[in-house]
Amino acid sequence: MPNWLLIILISVSAVTLFVVGLSLSLIVRGRHIDSEIDTNPNMKRLGITCTAKDGAATCEDDTVCGDCQSPCK
Repeated sequence: MPNWLLIILISVSAVTLFVVGLSLSLIVRGRHIDSEIDTNPNMKRLGITCTAKDGAATCEDDTVCGDCQSPCK
C-alpha cells in the first residue's frame, strides 16, 4: 500500500472518530455547547461580559463586533 494512501486513510478515520465523538456527546447531553458570552450562565456567574457592550470595541462602520453579536457604537 502506498504511503499517501495510508496517510489519507488515517486522516479520514481520525476525522470520522472526532465527528462520531462530538455527535455522541451532543446526543448524551441533549444540547449544544453554549459558548456565546451573552447566553452562557457560567460566564455570567463569573462576571465575564462582552467587550463590545463595555464600549471597548469600536468600528469604523456599523458592523457587528466580537462574539456577542452586539452592534458597534
